[in-house]
Amino acid sequence: MRISDFDFSLSPKFIAKRPKKPRDNSKLLLISNILSDHLFQDLPNILQNDDLIILNNTKVIQGQLSGKVSDKKVTITLIKRRKYSQWEVFSKPAKKLYPGNKIYFAKKFSAEIIEKSPEGVVLIKFCVNAKRLPVLLSRYGKMPIPPYIQKFRKPDLRDNTDYQTTYANNLGAVAAPTAGLHFTKRLIRKLREKKINFAEITLHVGAGTFLPIRCKDINQHLMQPETGYISKDVAKKINHTKKRGGRIIAVGTTSLRLLETATDSSGTVQPFSGETNIFIKPPYRFKCVDLLLTNFHLPKSTLFILVCAFAGIKKMKRAYEYAKIKNYRFFSYGDGTLIYRKK
Repeated sequence: MRISDFDFSLSPKFIAKRPKKPRDNSKLLLISNILSDHLFQDLPNILQNDDLIILNNTKVIQGQLSGKVSDKKVTITLIKRRKYSQWEVFSKPAKKLYPGNKIYFAKKFSAEIIEKSPEGVVLIKFCVNAKRLPVLLSRYGKMPIPPYIQKFRKPDLRDNTDYQTTYANNLGAVAAPTAGLHFTKRLIRKLREKKINFAEITLHVGAGTFLPIRCKDINQHLMQPETGYISKDVAKKINHTKKRGGRIIAVGTTSLRLLETATDSSGTVQPFSGETNIFIKPPYRFKCVDLLLTNFHLPKSTLFILVCAFAGIKKMKRAYEYAKIKNYRFFSYGDGTLIYRKK
């Protein structure tokens, strides 16, 4: 299939620069055989008893750092940990950086440039103990909000909470699993009161979520690997829910991709610890997930391709056109969708 099959027009006015307050006051478009408008806080009245909601509990690293190389200002964004204190980063500007250069972020916080790839990815080594690095990142780093938001504004202190789910507890992501940003503790409590169940898995979201597809034929695109975990207890809970006829509801494309990776050909979810680079595109046959809670995605992105595989290209394009008419807010800080899997 061609990447142009997954294109649509979108005015910048639809891009959300900040999230709704409270989080669960965002709009929710239900996408099944019909389209219907709701609020995210309506979920307890939409879902059914014994549904199982799967949350991705990864926590975003405050991985955008500003520093100096000699007298030149530079900004780096962490994208992948190699080992110990070594990280691959995006850098602006990258042209003026060379192996052996040191970037100073603070008086006692610096990094050395190890190498630079032809694609512009820079490998650095932080000149601090690896165990101390998370503390320094939380002190000096900013949230790596998406580039399409940074066109309008820079990250600030509000993003430290806004760009983190309320249940995040496993540090390792360089981007947020944004469908989960809509959940408040109050909403989770109300869902539990309705006998709607929860389970947590972990997929550390990588920078590939921001990278465009550069090939005309989507079958030539390769996803960057991301690290994920599903415990034995969670796998057992999912399989038990499926056996008794309950529905599996993935919160976000990250949760869905990990679940589909861990599900075998018989439809049984296996415990998982490792990397996945699964690229879900039409005509993928889903083995685990019944409903998907997710935000509105960028045109020609792997995420929009995924939802098209889940519900159908025509249905998703029609839903997105409807959303624009109804002034839904798009992308990471925008409104949500609840998508039923096509039969």
